[in-house]
Amino acid sequence: MAIYAVGDIQGCLAPLRALLEKINFNKESDLLISAGDLINRGPESLATIRFCKDLGDSFKMVLGNHDLHLLAVAEGIRKASSKDTIQEILEAPDSEEILHWLRGQPLLLNIEGYHIVHAGIPHIWSVDQAHSLGEEVSQAIQSDHRRSYFENMYGNSPDIWSDHLKGPERWRVITNYLTRMRFCSQKGQLELTTKDRLTLHEPFKPWFKHKRREKDQHIIFGHWAALKGNPCGPNLFALDTGYVWGGTLRLINLKTKQIFEQPQIN
Repeated sequence: MAIYAVGDIQGCLAPLRALLEKINFNKESDLLISAGDLINRGPESLATIRFCKDLGDSFKMVLGNHDLHLLAVAEGIRKASSKDTIQEILEAPDSEEILHWLRGQPLLLNIEGYHIVHAGIPHIWSVDQAHSLGEEVSQAIQSDHRRSYFENMYGNSPDIWSDHLKGPERWRVITNYLTRMRFCSQKGQLELTTKDRLTLHEPFKPWFKHKRREKDQHIIFGHWAALKGNPCGPNLFALDTGYVWGGTLRLINLKTKQIFEQPQIN
């Protein structure tokens, strides 16, 4: 059995198919894990989510910010923007089945000693704490009261973690750390407006530049296309190489650490 993790697909099914063919992916024995942002911005969001869902037990994923955005739009909390490519999912005959499946996906996974998350795990949390907090959000998303979560999901405050946070504010900051984080301070304060730069003024640094509590823990993440998959430090694996922005689609074999990339398909 081979286990692979893939970066932000964002509705680009053709390169995903090409990558899976390149590695001779066998849905009967292999496992594919998405690091989030399965859909949106690319040309085939509906076909992509159907394809991955139909892989059954051979596919796992964590939720990214674009996946959560789809769920919020489906709840009527936000309207899709002109850049979104999710309307076809909302109008599909199997839309509710797809949305129910997506709501059931976690914010973190721990597979074969790898922690898979969309944006990252802040240095102020242990990985066990991150998984526990992510589960809190998952329970809110899957509950009968999920609308309350999505009504309060958007926003940049509070911008720092506190154990005393409760309810929607607590869920929002957990979500922002796990699905939107790029820069934070030594104290864990988030800076969520900068996307395209790799450095920022003090006190903010890329989240992985701060001293991590557990350097031996392997973390796989996506989200930050501007990194272009360049090395970020020991046991850190950046998979978002920005296919939807003209880059490649990256996949890694968890057992061998071999990386495969699919360039643009014209």
